[in-house]
Amino acid sequence: MRKSIFTLAMMLGFISMGMAQEVVSSSSGNTYAGDFNNEVKVNFVNLILYGTFEVGYERYLSDDHSLEFKGFINDRFGFNSEGKGKKYKTNSVQVSMNFYFGESDKGNIYLFPLAKIRFGDFEEPADGGGVDTTDMTAFIIGVGAGYKWELSRNFAFGPYASVGRNFSDEVADRFTSIEFNAGFNLGYRF
Repeated sequence: MRKSIFTLAMMLGFISMGMAQEVVSSSSGNTYAGDFNNEVKVNFVNLILYGTFEVGYERYLSDDHSLEFKGFINDRFGFNSEGKGKKYKTNSVQVSMNFYFGESDKGNIYLFPLAKIRFGDFEEPADGGGVDTTDMTAFIIGVGAGYKWELSRNFAFGPYASVGRNFSDEVADRFTSIEFNAGFNLGYRF
């Protein structure tokens, strides 16, 4: 419970810091960026492959960094699929700080530290009948990298990957403490 309260306080602190900043542009050196301060995005690959709805909001704080918030509905642990009676009943929220590198006209590499809270349960058939339930509530910290192409005035897209460490003994006993995530975002800037 203390971890959840600490993480929520940290997220609210990042939000208030991000909203108080004057934004110069959305990324360094980009001719398409203009004066856009915001971007909403959807990870359409994981939606198609796994049924995980991942939606994000990115607030640009300067030419080379931004604050990002994501929500995950039907979040999976890594790329584990449902089937054979397995069912994820999990959701997550994540905050990250994206740092952009390079001077390309069309896009940039970015690195990001992240903090994530997952809550919900994982159910699977028990050996002797019935259902085994694992509490998936976990606090996760990690790092990631990606590339964002900015090929039009309002749209950006690109791949990303991240690795995180969860701090839940129950999740680590059933799965592992290290979790890999990746996807391909499509974003709209305004």
